[in-house]
Amino acid sequence: MFALTLHGFAVDAGEAPQREARVKDIASIEGIRDNQLVGYGIVVGLQGTGDSQQTTFPAQTLAATLLRMGVSVPAAAIRVQNLAAVFVEATLPPFAQPGTKLDVTVSSAGDARSLEGGLLLMTPLYGADGKIYAQGQGPLVVGGYSVSVNGNTKQYNHPNTARVPYGAIVERGVPLDLAGRNKFSLLLNDEDFRTAEAVSQAINRELGRQAAHALDSRQIDLSVMHGEDVPEFLAQVESVQVPVFPRAKVVVNERTGTVVIGGTVVLQPVSILHGGLAINVVSQFEVSQPNAFSSGGTSQVVQQTSITARDKPVNRIELKQGATVDDLVRSLQTIGASARDVISILQAMKSAGALEAEIVVL
Repeated sequence: MFALTLHGFAVDAGEAPQREARVKDIASIEGIRDNQLVGYGIVVGLQGTGDSQQTTFPAQTLAATLLRMGVSVPAAAIRVQNLAAVFVEATLPPFAQPGTKLDVTVSSAGDARSLEGGLLLMTPLYGADGKIYAQGQGPLVVGGYSVSVNGNTKQYNHPNTARVPYGAIVERGVPLDLAGRNKFSLLLNDEDFRTAEAVSQAINRELGRQAAHALDSRQIDLSVMHGEDVPEFLAQVESVQVPVFPRAKVVVNERTGTVVIGGTVVLQPVSILHGGLAINVVSQFEVSQPNAFSSGGTSQVVQQTSITARDKPVNRIELKQGATVDDLVRSLQTIGASARDVISILQAMKSAGALEAEIVVL
């Protein structure tokens, strides 16, 4: 089985459909960005579902933590299963100041069965430059569970990953001073010369002056007037409605059997013949017994192998001039095409010049 998702329908090849979008939804301001944080710590308070003794680094981490608190215990002497070594991840938003609270994600780094009921001890969170930007600590919220009794296990979702809502406090912000700046750059999420030019023209019309200039298919320079309020200027720019001309794309995921066809995809007249060859090999094992009163006969296991081949009849799809994505989907569903068949057919249509779109395979 396969899933097809439609985003609109194909139209005449002369002009791709355009849609309106805010600048803030299709672009970002250079330098105003998130920063990823990561740290390593331990979770305690687990009910026997923590890391086993074969995982040595949780015990070493606990020994180092106790040593900082004035308790000296050799790591080899620690025998507990109520703690787990974890990696902690968070995202530092722009303009975050000391005291801002962040959500953190905690993931087991060892062989712990579940983090349910655990408490994350204070964990420093580092940026790419190796500096500490936040501290994480708090009780874990696990969206699943794992229960094991007498070798029987029942698991729901992924109990080795948990969240700590507002579990980190920012200790250091990333400095970003907007005051006094007279130049900014907009970066489009998807590069396109026509969209970049349309964005710059829309901004200039909204502001009533030549404040935006497209440098290439992704970057648009913005000029701030002397004495103009920068946050107000950026807010006005981000709220501008602009026409967007997205690329024609077909995205396929063979692992999940999902095919997503964008509405800007244009189909040309084409005739598709699709068939297949199915080969089935079956092996059965039978026990051959010797005849009654046989003096030297023994029982033997004999393998019986049968091979059958079936050539599937050829199915035909014909798309005429003006065919839409809906016509293609209905035709593929009519012949019972699988996910692999759909991917092969789309690639063949692309090679034949009947599919005017970029194929992206995930």
